[in-house]
Amino acid sequence: MVRRAKSRTDGTEELLDSCKVIPKELMEMADRLKEMSQPYLLLLGDKRQRPRGEDYLRGLLSDLERKSVEPITERLGQYRRPLQYFIGGSDWDHKPLLDLLSQQVAQELGEPNGILVADPSAMPKKGRESVGVARQWCGRLGKTENCQVGVFLGYVSNKGHTLVDEELYLTRDWTRDKARREKCRVPRDLRFKTAQRLTLEMLERRRGVLPHRWFVADDEFGRPASFRRKLQQMGERYLLDIPSNLRVRDINAPPPARIAGKRGGTRKVPFVQARAWMVALKEQDWKPFHIRDGTKGPLKVWAACARVQTMDRRRRSKRIEWLMVIRTDEKVPEYRYYFSNAEEEVALGEMVHAASARYWVEDCFERAKGRVGLDHYEVRSWQGWHHHMTLALLALFFLVLEQRHLSESTPVVTVQQTAEAIGEIFRNPDIDLRNLALKLTNRLRRNEQTRIDHWKKFHRLPPSWVIVRSNHVPCYAQ
Repeated sequence: MVRRAKSRTDGTEELLDSCKVIPKELMEMADRLKEMSQPYLLLLGDKRQRPRGEDYLRGLLSDLERKSVEPITERLGQYRRPLQYFIGGSDWDHKPLLDLLSQQVAQELGEPNGILVADPSAMPKKGRESVGVARQWCGRLGKTENCQVGVFLGYVSNKGHTLVDEELYLTRDWTRDKARREKCRVPRDLRFKTAQRLTLEMLERRRGVLPHRWFVADDEFGRPASFRRKLQQMGERYLLDIPSNLRVRDINAPPPARIAGKRGGTRKVPFVQARAWMVALKEQDWKPFHIRDGTKGPLKVWAACARVQTMDRRRRSKRIEWLMVIRTDEKVPEYRYYFSNAEEEVALGEMVHAASARYWVEDCFERAKGRVGLDHYEVRSWQGWHHHMTLALLALFFLVLEQRHLSESTPVVTVQQTAEAIGEIFRNPDIDLRNLALKLTNRLRRNEQTRIDHWKKFHRLPPSWVIVRSNHVPCYAQ
């Protein structure tokens, strides 16, 4: 018993020692931002715009509570109009910057088993003058409200996760309103496109650059059979959330018994709602899977799957897909339903882990909105929205790169602590880096001790952060 206690103490100290932040690693953060941003700023064309781009990136990475033009210029001691024009009025093309971003994400984070994830995100906005503002569903508020909806593409691998592309969704009413289109400088040739169509366009742009094994999205994309069909035609291997009321036929289920006295051939298995198929499962049909090691302990789920025939616009489709259901390991479990076109030999565990990738893209949005002001913009024009979003995605990628750099010497460090360090350094370039490193170290040690305490109920220590971060997307046979 004494030896076991001593070993556990030694393990605890080892985990806490991994929280130490090295002052030298904080010293060159500003220089690394300049080095990382330089290729992007060169794409702006006009030399006069490049300092504005650098200023805006520094503002997005600062510790300002509101990261829009006015607070940024106040912090920098500048006149507001030049930066305001750079974001909302100038006509520099954001697309080459996003192209370069995808290339660098592939270089820094790319892995053969990577996952592309599409996810819309709504930003509440008042009034009706800003481009794309309309009464539509806002997941952040949980109701229909005035908002703008962006459709984003994220990339997830064991090396990290970030957002790589964006599109602004315009409702049909918006695309038909010539006056508002002209006022917000929406391109004349732009026509109404569904969120699914915008996603397919982003996927077409990025799929050849970013190595990936799966494409994942929520039930807005999984519901229409036409979207799944186009993904199949593109050669994409998808796993899409679906509503539980979609109808399916289990092709391997035994057919119903014939009714005595009735003529006819063998009866076919009927189409039923996905939830009805799930309810009919026996307990032994569910398989347990360990998803990841969280702060409060290991996360476990249960899953079941079947090969099913699906419906296409209320008609029976000839296509056979996987139906997978995931059940959370809780007293009152939640159920999530998925369709996939993966090969018949695919491992159920691989599909389960692919489904978990959406968690990491939600984490991207939390980082982007909480740390780089993704939704802090105050622009009304089409190009202004895209300018802000593009620079916010660059700022987010820089945080991911910095976290990876710092984790080489401080494995415990997160993007949150990385952002806090950058914010303090940008606010006070003459800050005492030893004191800052000590402050961050103490905060990381407190967080790590909390994680250790949570794991005590499992009678073991949590795994090291090196192991935790290397298991976002388990490697399966390619």
